[in-house]
Amino acid sequence: MESRIDYYAAAPDVMKAMLALEKAVATSGLEKSLIELVKTRASQINGCAFCIDMHTTDAMKGGETATRLLLLDAWREAPFYSSRERAALAWTEALTLISETHAPDEDWDALKAEFSEGEIVKLSLLVATINAWNRLAIGFRSVPVGK
Repeated sequence: MESRIDYYAAAPDVMKAMLALEKAVATSGLEKSLIELVKTRASQINGCAFCIDMHTTDAMKGGETATRLLLLDAWREAPFYSSRERAALAWTEALTLISETHAPDEDWDALKAEFSEGEIVKLSLLVATINAWNRLAIGFRSVPVGK
């Protein structure tokens, strides 16, 4: 199925703002591998095939292992993630599922142990941004490239 709409062509000024936010997150100083794990995990939760395809591909190009990507949905049980990554993944799930989780204090405490306040803001904006992209891609039926 083709995309319902080319959102870049339909609303270029608004999309410029979204792309500027994406660039700010990408150059925020957070580790590239962490950024791709967060983007992939939020996309898994949201069921965004287009974004899962894009971010697993980008993660592997950046040196991420297939094992860590394949087990990302079960990161709590898999021993392959650092405490920093675990805190970020828990926060990603908490914010992505905010109506269910209400961002639990337990996740906040784990986050504070691993990230500075500035990094927490950057990580939270990363989660918000990928959730926005997921909603655009799913709503407009963006098709994964699948290379």
